[in-house]
Amino acid sequence: MAKQKSIQTTLEVVGDTAPDVSKWESRKLQLIILAALSIVLYANTITHDYTQDDAIVINDNEFTTQGFAGIPALLKYDTFRGFFKVDGKEKLVSGGRYRPLTPVMFAIEYQLFGYNPVIGHLLNILWFTLLVLVLYLTLERLFLKYDTSSKWRYMIFAACILFAVHPIHTEAVANIKGRDEIICLLGSLASLYCAIRWYDERKNKFMIFSGMLFFIALMSKENTITFLVVIPLALYIFRKASITVSLKSVLPAVVGTIVFLAIRSSVIGWYMGGTPMELMNNPFLKWTNNGYVALSKMESLPTMLYCLGKYLGLLVFPHPLTHDYYPRHIEIMSWSDISVIASIFIYFLLILYALFNLKKRSVLSFCILYFLATISIVSNIVFPIGTNMSERFLFMPSVGFSLIVAYLCWKGNEKYPAVIKGIFALVMIGMIGKTMTRNMVWKDNYTLFTTDVHTSTRSAKILNAAGGTKSNKASRMEDGPRKTKLLQEAIQHTTQALEVHPNYKNAMMIQGNSFFYKKEFENAVRSYERILSLYPGDADGESNLAVALRDTGKYFGEQKQDLLKAEKYLRRSLAIRPKDVETNRLLGVTNGIKGNHKEAIKYFKKVADLQPNNALSYVNLYNAYGAYGDDENARLNYEKALKLNPEAFTK
Repeated sequence: MAKQKSIQTTLEVVGDTAPDVSKWESRKLQLIILAALSIVLYANTITHDYTQDDAIVINDNEFTTQGFAGIPALLKYDTFRGFFKVDGKEKLVSGGRYRPLTPVMFAIEYQLFGYNPVIGHLLNILWFTLLVLVLYLTLERLFLKYDTSSKWRYMIFAACILFAVHPIHTEAVANIKGRDEIICLLGSLASLYCAIRWYDERKNKFMIFSGMLFFIALMSKENTITFLVVIPLALYIFRKASITVSLKSVLPAVVGTIVFLAIRSSVIGWYMGGTPMELMNNPFLKWTNNGYVALSKMESLPTMLYCLGKYLGLLVFPHPLTHDYYPRHIEIMSWSDISVIASIFIYFLLILYALFNLKKRSVLSFCILYFLATISIVSNIVFPIGTNMSERFLFMPSVGFSLIVAYLCWKGNEKYPAVIKGIFALVMIGMIGKTMTRNMVWKDNYTLFTTDVHTSTRSAKILNAAGGTKSNKASRMEDGPRKTKLLQEAIQHTTQALEVHPNYKNAMMIQGNSFFYKKEFENAVRSYERILSLYPGDADGESNLAVALRDTGKYFGEQKQDLLKAEKYLRRSLAIRPKDVETNRLLGVTNGIKGNHKEAIKYFKKVADLQPNNALSYVNLYNAYGAYGDDENARLNYEKALKLNPEAFTK
């Protein structure tokens, strides 16, 4: 017991010496700096709107927007169910999603504050700040007995600064939906912290806390599961624990995982994503013989390995950044590509070094293995994740990278202190500037999409999104050069998207809408017809085609005085929507002008049947019957019109 007590005592100090006041003050100062830096870095996101994936889990989610009332459904269904609003449609996205914790948080916020992205952004900043502080405390706990020198504190501080300022995290913090990444890592680190405390103090309450925190993290995002490797590895490296004891430390996390998987399977089954044959949900497809086929292993595996190399590149030099790495921003790679070879070589060296030095309990081995473990789950090698890569996927692995850089700086500082400190300071300043400027890109969807389309020039998804935001913006503008320019750019973006993804329905729809707003009605008709040729019976395609045909007919009738073409398009529109009031009215007018008054009466009667309380319906019938020579019916409709509106004939 006496020996155990002495161990507990030494945990509060560096080595076996008494606490040093200056070091304690330094610790407090470092924590204050980290907190202030985290808040200031992302303060410029507070006034931003909901963006990108926020629609899926927040502002366009039928459960989240119900507030407290929607929480049971958020726990009961796939996380995407509230967005798609139709059972089973969520499976169009590769892999099942059961991540209810953050949507529940958003539901609470919606109940208390309504549609208020300011609150969402503010809370993201505060959660991120807490994460940075917990990272510091966890690393402090890890290194406490590993090295008794004073330099370790500065290494930890450097690692936390790098993590806090790294621009790769802007997607996770500036996008409110990215809170699942923050809470996931926060819970994972807290679970690790408790496991270490259990080992150091032998108090079972920390085992319970570790399991509970692990479960909470899993409820935010499944990536937490990689800490089943990280926790025992940390004990093995930093406490020189036996393999048996190291594995014992992770038992609470295993229990938390089992409970989570049981709940997950009861809600969404064991669905982990099949092989969707739609390019936006499966990047490992190629267009062959007017259809998509799966890539061979000789194509998909090199592409995955290329992405792993690109991840390293973005960590080292985070520019340019984009939220979109969908096909074909990442092209299909081969084994002969130099970038693939380089990626294989670098990862081979990392694995070799980590394993070779593992028995030596090397800090660098831990950092490398942490990185490899946490990035494995988003690599597509373990299971498909629906996209090639994403910057938010580096949120958890970047802790390992930050530690590697800090460790190397620590070692370099022994020989070249002035040089290392100067370079580190300059790099941090550059990253701070990049983070703060990148934050502004996340202001709203328009800014995000129209900025990143210049980086992801071959991504069908971002080309489509940029086209859509420009088209929507133009639709609300008065006719003029600016509107025309936006619509032309939208058409260009969607054309490029369709070159990459030939049967991209949404791109065809946006392109058709853009032609329509540009008053190029025949081109709009062709776009909608293309949709229906590929997707027969598509409700949106049919509806938009009917409107386009109607307005094309109206254009030829009113602007070109080509009544034959006008009637042709109007009849096609009516075949799709026989109860459309405006189409029937236009056909009545067209036939009236042609002198076919009997036919005109037929259409105007249809209008009156559809709108019996509209005086104008009877005014048109009065005119048509009058022109046809049927005075009695003309009089009857005249009276009906006046009864509904005494001023019907004065306007």
